[in-house]
Amino acid sequence: MASTVSTGPSQDPTAPSSRPGYGSLLRTRGAWTFLLPGFAARQPFAMLTLSIVLLVQHTTGSYGAAGAVAAVTGVSMALFAPYSGRLADRHGQRAVLVPGVLAHVVSGLSLTALALAHAPLWALFAAAVPTGASVPQIGPMVRSRWGVKLQDSPLMATAAAFESVTDELTFVVGPLLATALCTSVTPAAGLVAEAGLTLVGGLLFAARKSTQPPVTPVTAGHARVRHASALGVPGVRVLVVTFLGIGSVFGGMQVSLAAFTESIGRPGLNGVLYGVFAAGNMLSGLACGAVAWRTAPHRRLLVGYTALALAAAALWTAHSVLVLATLGLLVGATVAPALITGYTLVEGLVPAVARTEAFTWLTGAVALGQAAAVTVAGQLEDRLWDGAGFLVPAAGTALALVTLVALRSRLAGRAAGRTVARGVGHRSPVTVD
Repeated sequence: MASTVSTGPSQDPTAPSSRPGYGSLLRTRGAWTFLLPGFAARQPFAMLTLSIVLLVQHTTGSYGAAGAVAAVTGVSMALFAPYSGRLADRHGQRAVLVPGVLAHVVSGLSLTALALAHAPLWALFAAAVPTGASVPQIGPMVRSRWGVKLQDSPLMATAAAFESVTDELTFVVGPLLATALCTSVTPAAGLVAEAGLTLVGGLLFAARKSTQPPVTPVTAGHARVRHASALGVPGVRVLVVTFLGIGSVFGGMQVSLAAFTESIGRPGLNGVLYGVFAAGNMLSGLACGAVAWRTAPHRRLLVGYTALALAAAALWTAHSVLVLATLGLLVGATVAPALITGYTLVEGLVPAVARTEAFTWLTGAVALGQAAAVTVAGQLEDRLWDGAGFLVPAAGTALALVTLVALRSRLAGRAAGRTVARGVGHRSPVTVD
């Protein structure tokens, strides 16, 4: 399949090339100072929804109620994440992150206490709003820091893959940790651990002020560009819909796997099965990052998303742990390529001054899709048969695929050749053997 890979301006466009490896990326000066605390502070996105579902289901006995509380958290995060990203672009990451981390810890522990006290559902909803709204947007912030470190380096493509792999690694560690704590210690332990990791990791990450993107003073010449929302870019809107579908996979599987393992009397397998799904995601992400792709990103997204929709459509047919683990591994293996390609496209679609916001729109879309899926899947599990919640990932990815196919030209035009701020989008394509 003929295709190209982007290279930096210093490379010879006539010479064969391959993507620089992960080793070169991780030797970047100062990288580990924000990668390690950033990994700890990423855990809320992986642990929060599942920890809420397990705790609230334990205290209320209803997956529908648990899914609704988790959904409120996810919707709040989706709505506030882009605003947080915009503030970080304008005022600096540290100024946004420190108060956000403290607010998240307080509100998360309040939600835990209310659930344990068997507070009414409206009280849980009230606590869920600030809990979700204050989730630190570490992933987009780390991606922006890579942009500062690497700028026009060909390592940027490797960094995009590495960050997606790191995201998936949190979805291996997070659900396993949340399930183990909630099932073997106490149902509240997942949220307590999530708050602790947020506090320590978030504050350490914020302390690395030297690696955060500089706050550029707004001048008359570029004020309108700086204040324009990244959502105004047509291609970003298409990616938001695409990532909503990916969120439906995460949310639908979290609830449905929990219901399935409880129905067979082995709730401890929930974290294992979700870990298999996330492991497939992580391994395929590693492979994607190691390949010097010769296919245009928007075309890769179409192919990869089609595979994701087909794999998700088979989930509801599983009636055994082995079959479900196999299908979960397959679905996971198709999620990472879509995520990596989507984030890669952002670099060519959005000016650097609005890129953190753009990344948070995609992260927020995943959270919103996850929230909607948790709600619907919880209702289906309560009202229909065991495993009915698996219909949610199938429907969500199918609808997103239809949108992606219909509007695919909005991704191709600007990502392929339009010049945007700070040199993004003008790399030369070269053929790779």
